Amino acid sequence: MTTGTGTFLQSSKDTNTNTVEESRVSASSSLNHVDGIEALSSSYSTFLLDMWGVMHNGSVPYEGVVDTIQTLKDANKRLIILSNSSKRVGNAKKMLNKLGFNEEDFEQIITSGEISYRMLCGDDTLECSTWSVLQDLIVQKKKKVFVLGSGDGDEDYCKSSGWTLSSIEDADLIIARGTFTINNGGGSDNVINKKDDGEEEYFRVLNESLEIAARKNVPMLVTNPDKVRPDEGLPPMPGAIGDSYEKILYLGGSSQTQAQSLVKRIGKPYPEVYELALSNCDDPGTAVMVGDALETDVTGGAKAKCATAWVVNDGIHSASVDELGEGNYEKGAETVLVNFNEQKEYVGDDVLRPSYVAKHFRW
Repeated sequence: MTTGTGTFLQSSKDTNTNTVEESRVSASSSLNHVDGIEALSSSYSTFLLDMWGVMHNGSVPYEGVVDTIQTLKDANKRLIILSNSSKRVGNAKKMLNKLGFNEEDFEQIITSGEISYRMLCGDDTLECSTWSVLQDLIVQKKKKVFVLGSGDGDEDYCKSSGWTLSSIEDADLIIARGTFTINNGGGSDNVINKKDDGEEEYFRVLNESLEIAARKNVPMLVTNPDKVRPDEGLPPMPGAIGDSYEKILYLGGSSQTQAQSLVKRIGKPYPEVYELALSNCDDPGTAVMVGDALETDVTGGAKAKCATAWVVNDGIHSASVDELGEGNYEKGAETVLVNFNEQKEYVGDDVLRPSYVAKHFRW
């Protein structure tokens, strides 16, 4: 499986040198470094917040974050969490409470896994864009699913939304919600576990399964579009599987448009989560997306016409910022941003420019 973070079907590399230099200058010169969130408070009424890499590291809150949340709440700011977690919202609430946050402080808590679950249920009260491919399967009662999972609640997630676990040969849909297990029809005897069976066997079965699925044009729902996890070594996430499957579809004879239509990603930077988050916001310009990841948080916020605050030192880019900046935080942030834009081959108006850059999510 391809686990790189590049986009599918990279465009030509014959980029004009002057254009690249323009990208370097425009990306770096636009950085607006702020000491803390206080600098943003008077300008925005709605704060869209990533969790992991901004509020906590999976185990403990980052220093000052709990107080910052309380200060924003006391100032009557609307606080909305946008998480790419493939789990349902109840899990996010448990995590928040465990880490010392008050779930009642947040107007909405939106997870990719919750939106995907409601789509799988055919929930017509979900006020965001729909996926016609999935809707057609539900109408036709084609509800057999092959699951690439986390090993935590995968079967219940699918069965409680009305789907039957299936082998890849019989599947109507693939759900990519984790990168640890492959469930080939339900029951422990049909599960490949990366930890127990080894990475070599896991990736062998994964690649074989994706090849089988591509020959049948089986659609895939990616319930967490992150491509890497913010752990040591940046291990792959379901978004990387989605990219790989899209490439396999294309190389197998599908057009680029068809391949893209068969892989649906729910979460940042895609529109559904922002449609829900901003449903009560008349002007997206009064909202700011606070996140650590350029590809999901900052890109998604920019596409939704929000301001963006890139939190650098606690998240996914922190090691690169430190290494490339050689101890100079501002230099490191600029270099990481320029490299990101060059990798994506963004030029002109497409160049990504966070509205603000902060070391931490602190007041």
